[in-house]
Amino acid sequence: MNTFSFYNPTRILFGRGMEEHLGSQAAQYGTKVLVHFGSNRVKENGLFDRAAENLRNAGLEVFELGGVKPNPRLSLVEQGIELCRRNNIDCIIALGGGSVIDSAKAIALGVPAEHTVWEFYQGTAQPSAALPVGTMLTIPAAGSESSNASVITNEDGGLKRGFGHELIYPRFSILNPEWCFTLPAYQIGAGASDIMAHLMERYFTNAAPVELTDRLLEAAMKTLISVVPRVLAEPHNYDAWSELMLTGQMAHNNALDVGRTGDWASHDIEHELSGMYDVTHGAGLAVVFPAWMQHVLHHNLGRFVRWAVEVWGVEPDYFNPELTARRGIQAYKAFSRSIGMPVTLKELNIGAESLYKMAEKATDRGTRTLGNYVPLGAEDIYRIYTLALE
Repeated sequence: MNTFSFYNPTRILFGRGMEEHLGSQAAQYGTKVLVHFGSNRVKENGLFDRAAENLRNAGLEVFELGGVKPNPRLSLVEQGIELCRRNNIDCIIALGGGSVIDSAKAIALGVPAEHTVWEFYQGTAQPSAALPVGTMLTIPAAGSESSNASVITNEDGGLKRGFGHELIYPRFSILNPEWCFTLPAYQIGAGASDIMAHLMERYFTNAAPVELTDRLLEAAMKTLISVVPRVLAEPHNYDAWSELMLTGQMAHNNALDVGRTGDWASHDIEHELSGMYDVTHGAGLAVVFPAWMQHVLHHNLGRFVRWAVEVWGVEPDYFNPELTARRGIQAYKAFSRSIGMPVTLKELNIGAESLYKMAEKATDRGTRTLGNYVPLGAEDIYRIYTLALE
């Protein structure tokens, strides 16, 4: 087990009616609050009005900025930074899913910065301050509601890059599973795929022994496999949604990282699909991850065998462990298909012509490798894209 320092300051308020605490939580950080959101769905279903009323009843002045898209855009972040500076905003409330929360975190970083916020995402600057962020989660997926990470897309060049820092842990996050009841099936599937990827990024590690977190990760993956079909079949099943929402939060709050170093190559490889083709992140991960697995399978075949047996219930073939591992990959792909996700680039309408360009972009023209489990260069990434074609 690796040495580690664990820190997560996010207060989680979970369950029915917890949105009533929004005003009292936000009021701890000032008197002016920006409510940041994506589509008008939160206005049409009344959630925005309920949030705004609760904030005003707590004595807060409310500003709003909507329009966040999947793969949140730098241009809207810059608008938010200007709005906050102009109105002396004290706190940002992200009302939505991972894209909204990531955008809110980027705004929070940019307001006190003396340079462009994109410099953080380029890795050329580190923050010394950020506005406090609170969240009201409507889509379990990214886990950004209790993580120190944010991912933003720069439209200039189609670059999608992530940044992590303790300053952007949300101060509080409110999770009421009832807010998810009207989500479309595709968004449920994409969110579940993202959660599964967060768990697998941590599971495939070179650290050993890490028996406790191995078992916790396996339990989380098995819970996800169990509850997603129930949520899809019964969209108003509060108990099933509760399990899914809590699994998404636990998958990315860094508690399951302790003592181990995850991989994260598949996320970076997928970012090129999102950056160039505006692919839904969870859908892209469902395509990239099985191809990554095929490419790195023999680095530690035993780990893939354990994953196949413990998570997917594959009957072990003691005479052919590689077959056991590959059956696990097939079970994962079958699960992805069962929840409405693609498993090939062809299904995303992406052909072979752009694969090497994406591989070069992912490695910043060969100046960096991706991943910790097996460091990958541009040729490796090109091979993974090729394996993902069909």
